Amino acid sequence: MRRALSRLTGLSTLLAASLTLCGPLAARDWSVPAEKGALQDVLTKAQAGDVLRLAPGTHEGPILLDRPLTLDGAGKARIVAQGLGSVVTVTVPDAVVEGLILTGSGLSQETLDAGVKLTKTAHNAVVRNNRILDNLTGVDVHGARNALVANNLIEGRRDLRPNERGNGIYVWNAPGLIAEFNTIRYGRDGIFVNTSPGDTFRNNRFEDLRFAVHYMHGNSGTIENNVSKGNDIGYALMFSDRLVVRNNISVEDRDHGLMLNYANRADISGNQVRGGGEKCLFMYNANRNKVTGNRFEGCPIGIHFTAGSADNAFQGNAFIGNRTQVKYVGSRQLDWSTGGRGNFWSDHPAFDMNGDGIADTAYRPNDMVDQVLWTQPSAKLLIGSPAVQLLRWTQSQFPALLPGGIVDNAPLMHPPERRLPNSGVQG
Repeated sequence: MRRALSRLTGLSTLLAASLTLCGPLAARDWSVPAEKGALQDVLTKAQAGDVLRLAPGTHEGPILLDRPLTLDGAGKARIVAQGLGSVVTVTVPDAVVEGLILTGSGLSQETLDAGVKLTKTAHNAVVRNNRILDNLTGVDVHGARNALVANNLIEGRRDLRPNERGNGIYVWNAPGLIAEFNTIRYGRDGIFVNTSPGDTFRNNRFEDLRFAVHYMHGNSGTIENNVSKGNDIGYALMFSDRLVVRNNISVEDRDHGLMLNYANRADISGNQVRGGGEKCLFMYNANRNKVTGNRFEGCPIGIHFTAGSADNAFQGNAFIGNRTQVKYVGSRQLDWSTGGRGNFWSDHPAFDMNGDGIADTAYRPNDMVDQVLWTQPSAKLLIGSPAVQLLRWTQSQFPALLPGGIVDNAPLMHPPERRLPNSGVQG
């Protein structure tokens, strides 16, 4: 009896070991020639976990991944969709699309035709190291959780007008998405988020777009170490709470580098906005945000602050060479210093007699004349008149006459040092 049990135990162990070995052995590598119908034929035969290695050349699309497969083009295989639907559509978890040139999607805005479409069941999908060219939308992450979109070149349709183009990466209800190290050009928006919490966008580069990042109803997301250059707006954050926006760069974006519109409780830190734009930072009804350690430089307006924005904390920022450092029309007095430390203002002629790095006099970016000019633009005709000059001198001598507005009671003598991300942007 004891011998029989021992033999049975040995057979069970051997069977378990055999099953363990059979798992990986069941996955198969397929070599797919660049021939008519070859890719579709292999897709009908491949099983879950198989790897399809596409030969250099052109393969017919559109294709559907309804099993967890890996498509690998080694950077030389092209899938062309002939203007029909999305080039690659993924409907299952754990699929991988990499090393491919994907082009030729349809132009339907209703179905969001894309280079790669991840549907709401395509969780944990990976889209990396691809060139996604001349499609309506680059990657549509439509309900897929915990996806990775990394190291892709995404270029939109330059033959379409900007508002007719799709977005580089469109995100809807895709929590846990990571999009990183992508270069996105020529679409409508680089990344457009529509109702999706907890996503991360980092180390991406955006050029020749409407908005680099357009964030709508996407709470608790992270936007960090990105570069926006030559777009209409760099980072447009709207109707979202608790975003982390740090160490990004906006260079020569035409309208705003950063825009907060009904964005609340955000951490805006370590960003640099430089030149070109109408406003470095535009805040419209944005409340309880922390704006710290940023550099706003060379804009016609450093910050335009309006529409009841309240309870925002500004500290350790540098305002350098902006024509108007702050534009604020309001009757409230707002102190932009916290804990005895404010911000650096390049146009503040102050002394630091005790050498503590804090200027001995407060800084006020605006006076009554500024407010008159903003509310009554025709008054600019009087800007050089003796009466206006006398009013400005009187206010400087009698601070009690100053209207409500921004005051920094502890301005810094030197701009804080900061380390830029590895962006490829010189200067």
